[in-house]
Amino acid sequence: MASLPEHQQPHFILIPLMAQGHMIPMMDMAKLLAQRGVIITFITTSLNATRLRMTVDWAVNSGLQIRLFELHFPCIEAGLPDGCENLDMIPFTSDMAKKFFIAIEMLQQPVEKFLQEQEHPLPSCMISDVGVAWTNDTARKFGIPRLVFHGTSCFSLLCSDNVSHYNSHESVGSEFEPFLIRGLPHRIEITRAQLPGAFANTSNMQHIHDRVEEAELAADGVMLNSFDELEMEYVDRYRKATRKRIWAVGPVSLCNKEILDKHLPRFAITVDRDRIGPRGLKPIVHLGN
Repeated sequence: MASLPEHQQPHFILIPLMAQGHMIPMMDMAKLLAQRGVIITFITTSLNATRLRMTVDWAVNSGLQIRLFELHFPCIEAGLPDGCENLDMIPFTSDMAKKFFIAIEMLQQPVEKFLQEQEHPLPSCMISDVGVAWTNDTARKFGIPRLVFHGTSCFSLLCSDNVSHYNSHESVGSEFEPFLIRGLPHRIEITRAQLPGAFANTSNMQHIHDRVEEAELAADGVMLNSFDELEMEYVDRYRKATRKRIWAVGPVSLCNKEILDKHLPRFAITVDRDRIGPRGLKPIVHLGN
């Protein structure tokens, strides 16, 4: 496939959520796809592109067709401190999280402008993080098949889906009283305090949660950082619950064979949170391990 002319090669656009636990596995998945002859355009913001630059350069030097497309992240416009382009750079309060997702929504227009200006045929596929909900509207507008990417397991996804379906968490009287998650092949109990943030009663985030859920339901398929042999029963049940095609492609980190590949993600950008400017937090970027 890699020997085909570029205009005949499949071209995938990958759009991660700007958080290290989401970006790193999606970049690994980009390398897996590129190893199979797919041209990858990895769309992220300028600071996050800086974090990924060494990894991408190393991949390109090894013959993979991965390119970064950088976007301006509208921090100030969304009410965030200037330079806060990743979830690890903000205090994770519901107010700051809401502003962060508002800024993510504002990335839709520049991505659509990028797609409109494409000289070659439109991408064969879009793979977006489940948290980037606007990609559903954009994929439909341009007629691009869209898959959502979960960096977690089918077990956790099926648990969340079944708790929501059966409303089991509403059967207990306190945050710390265990309840049974129905519809699983094993007996699993959990408390409300252990549920993901999507179950929290934060009314100012409800619109965002609804958008994410709607976009996930509309996806053409789901990609998971897991593998069938690990949790076959849960993959099967999640496939039946969502009635979608499921690709369990993990562990995606196994694409990293060389020592440098395995350690490049550890070259992190750290933030000096003691530096405060007139607009708030002024991140100072350092490269180091």
